[in-house]
Amino acid sequence: MNDLAKPTTGAPDFSRFVYFRNINERELAELPADALTGVDDLEALVVVTNGEGQKLAIIEGLEAAEAAAEAYKLEAVSVH
Repeated sequence: MNDLAKPTTGAPDFSRFVYFRNINERELAELPADALTGVDDLEALVVVTNGEGQKLAIIEGLEAAEAAAEAYKLEAVSVH
């Protein structure tokens, strides 16, 4: 007998999965000017998107984006 938990049979909650990508030029151009106040490096802006494709946040720096996801108990996944 093993102590492993039996996997759930329900569908995964894709809203809890997130992935990170660099912001593109169109998205950057669409941001209000005041949204960029305090941003030191525009090329370091990272878009955090959930598994359903909903944009959750734009954060400066990958490490900060990962920390934010962890703070909200979201699971980062790799998308290729």
